[in-house]
Amino acid sequence: MLKTKVKASSVTNLTDARYFAAWETEWLGFNLNTGSEYYIQPNTMKAIKEWVDGVKVVGEFDLQGAEEILAAADMLELDAVQVGTFSTQETLQALHEQEVPVIKEVVVQDTGEFGAIAAQLQAQEGWVSYFLFDFQKSGITWPALLEDGLSELKDLAHTYPLLIAMDVDGEELNAMLEEVPVKGISVRGGAEEKVGYKSFDELDELFEAIEVLEE
Repeated sequence: MLKTKVKASSVTNLTDARYFAAWETEWLGFNLNTGSEYYIQPNTMKAIKEWVDGVKVVGEFDLQGAEEILAAADMLELDAVQVGTFSTQETLQALHEQEVPVIKEVVVQDTGEFGAIAAQLQAQEGWVSYFLFDFQKSGITWPALLEDGLSELKDLAHTYPLLIAMDVDGEELNAMLEEVPVKGISVRGGAEEKVGYKSFDELDELFEAIEVLEE
């Protein structure tokens, strides 16, 4: 078992899906934004779902409205949805009213933004199950966060249910989990080197770092 929840984001192939399921991740995320490099066809996603058990399936959206997201959630039998940074309050409220669990992406561009982000989280917390703080898109690393912004992030994590996406190694990941009371992390797979095969060395390091061995 793992010491924290893990969301596997933008899964595009069965090899990744099986790998993440074997590690007992909490969620498998499939990108349903047609303009994204990680976009997956709904039929392909449904086929992959049939091969894995024990994980929650998340449809990853961006600016789509509630009507489109709800239709996809029903058709694809999603357990939860993820929406983009600029998703509207109306969309969040509509999804909540239909009892669809929502993961809200928050792209952190600069650690000086935490004050403004706190106000956003306060306004949206009633409609969101988890806030996914994405530090990867802006290149913010764990050493950089230690220098500036760590105390603010810790305060937010004590108040709101946070997931973190950040480029870290196993040692950094454990240090982060000890310092910041987040609910989980987000990781991403990648393209297969050939059909049915790829290397998972970097991901193995992360998962082994947070694996709790049963006695």
